[in-house]
Amino acid sequence: MKKVILIFGLLAALIAALSLLARLSILQLGLGREWLLLATALAFALIGAAVSFAFRRKPETTPARSEGKPKNAPESFGISPREFEVLLEIKKGLSNKEIAEKLFISETTVKTHVSSLLQKLDAKRRTQAVQIAIEKRLI
Repeated sequence: MKKVILIFGLLAALIAALSLLARLSILQLGLGREWLLLATALAFALIGAAVSFAFRRKPETTPARSEGKPKNAPESFGISPREFEVLLEIKKGLSNKEIAEKLFISETTVKTHVSSLLQKLDAKRRTQAVQIAIEKRLI
């Protein structure tokens, strides 16, 4: 999240700099307002590209099992695709807050998914849920 805030701050500074340069060029060189409009349009195009890039999510890839045996489908255990994503992040050792930031959901939603996973996998702790998922060939 800090990275996104930093990017937006830098882009805002870029817009301010372009605006100042455009105003100075209008005053000193006698250029029309079209140049100011063009500079502003380009700045917003850059912001749009940066926002798109910042929020583009990479598809989750899981390493193939070395044993070559197929995995069981999470749906066969009643686990939703989003719960499965949370389970994969738990396996990586991420906290609820880190999972929430990575998956763009609230921390409360993560807690709900974790509780549901614990119930569906008949586990008492997160680490136990991961171990059961590995034993059942979910991950």
